[in-house]
Amino acid sequence: MTVEEAGPEAAEAADPDPDDLCAAAGALVADLVHHPWGRSSPSVYETGRLVSLAPWLTGHSGRIRFLLDTQRPDGGWGAPDPGYALVPTLSATEALLSALASEGRRWPAGLYVAEVVRGAGRALRALARRLDGATAAGFPDMPAIEHITPALIEAINGHLDRLRDDPALAAWWTGGRLSPPAGMDGAFVAAAKAHLENGGAVPLKVQHALEIAGASARRAGSVRPVPLPEPVRPSAANGPGRFATVGASTAATAAWLGAPDAAPDGGAGERAARRYLEAAAEQHGGPVPVAVPVTNFERGWVLGWLARAGLAPAVPPELIAQMRASLGEDGAPGGTGLPPDADTSSGVLYALSLLGEPHPPDLLWKYETSTHFCSWPGENGRSVTTNAHVLEAFGHYLECGGEGPAGRYAASARKAASWLIGEQLNDGRWEDRWHASPLYATACAALALDEFGGPESANAVNRSVEWVLREQRPDGSWGRWCGTAEETAYAVHVLTLARPSGDAAPDPTVREAAERAVRRGDAYLRAALRSTPGALTGGLGDVDSGKPPLWHDKDLYRPTTIVRAAVLGALRLARRDTSVSVR
Repeated sequence: MTVEEAGPEAAEAADPDPDDLCAAAGALVADLVHHPWGRSSPSVYETGRLVSLAPWLTGHSGRIRFLLDTQRPDGGWGAPDPGYALVPTLSATEALLSALASEGRRWPAGLYVAEVVRGAGRALRALARRLDGATAAGFPDMPAIEHITPALIEAINGHLDRLRDDPALAAWWTGGRLSPPAGMDGAFVAAAKAHLENGGAVPLKVQHALEIAGASARRAGSVRPVPLPEPVRPSAANGPGRFATVGASTAATAAWLGAPDAAPDGGAGERAARRYLEAAAEQHGGPVPVAVPVTNFERGWVLGWLARAGLAPAVPPELIAQMRASLGEDGAPGGTGLPPDADTSSGVLYALSLLGEPHPPDLLWKYETSTHFCSWPGENGRSVTTNAHVLEAFGHYLECGGEGPAGRYAASARKAASWLIGEQLNDGRWEDRWHASPLYATACAALALDEFGGPESANAVNRSVEWVLREQRPDGSWGRWCGTAEETAYAVHVLTLARPSGDAAPDPTVREAAERAVRRGDAYLRAALRSTPGALTGGLGDVDSGKPPLWHDKDLYRPTTIVRAAVLGALRLARRDTSVSVR
């Protein structure tokens, strides 16, 4: 029996020898089939929104407990970088104040209420410090941060106005109302509310953060939940259309749904939206991810990391067929409820090509600009990793024998490669708007350029290798804020795969340094896996549990299955290269 035939229980219960990487990769592929919504770390931002928007939802007390347990000693939430901490801290603070305002009088006296009050007071002081003199330019490029921030500050100030005379809170907060950073005036939020109230249509990209519209989002007639596949397979109970999401976001869905008793007879869409919220909350026992589902994004990245490292297990035909079907006229979305984008589309195209199922990449021309490829039309920023993945999609399809009209595939690959070279920073790294760590952006760009960028890319690739070598920590890991298995895996991929040959080959001393660095990185990864139950089996273990997530959405998150795939691939590469094999 193959692992994909064994079902989800076998995928999570299997415990192969730690060095049996092929079996572990097979378990990951089985998980892609049996958990099509994907797996991500719990989000402080999204969990805080459910505390406020859906206190009736199963797991409410667990969500409040999660917020209290993840608050930092300085009163904030999220990554150590204060810029990244703003949105999760605002969300958690508003959630605790909301709980006090709506439930405090009904809670029995005791430590639990005191914890919430104390946590809210510490959070308010942390926010006052962070917002003092702040400007929009001082915060990272996170999706919708310029809209989420003023919306949450307005909600927090409303709570403070109502709770001003509460003696319990007054003991912990004596300050006034909060002010948003300069440049985040909330004009878009006000316009969005009026637009919804007038029945205006809302693009899918905006629906992902529909909660910024507050009460104006409730049962908005221009927004309809999108049906979803079942969250876990196989399932004997659930029929088609049982689940539906707004914007692939529990916060957006809860904002649209409102209180479940607002429409006692609720239609099919309302019932499906509530079931979606219940299913999403089950993944972590109350807390929720920032985006769910992430089906196509997870499948493309997992299979891409595995296949590139030579860990391509048998992939069920139905999974291949679903990936091909996800590539509509405008490409594939990250998951149901999100708009198609060039990044996910390229990841799916590249993975299919690596698996021997190439699909013409013509759809990517919809995202082509005069200089580069955008993540979606009208994108405010520019993405290094999107263009790296576009280069891989065109480059590997050409290697498979495909060619576009008048050599357009090759021209598109050259455009992406040229733009990537121009975006490299002086020290040899790249940075990107979809990930907090330059290790991820550097791995994506260096590997794409090394394989498909041509001889003119060799210098950029060599510079990236040298930067990676300089960044290794004393314990053998790599990481922006601390050593992580994820970032260490990216470094190992660069040092084992990005090796120009011929006249462009790096100095022998660089190659020897790379071999030593990979050995140390491999040892760090093996130790990380040994301390993570189930990490080699495709189960639920998070190999970087307790460490800051690194991927950009409304707040930082970690796609745990994708990270496991990158780690397994790095371990395979360290063993495949005999010069750096484990001894």
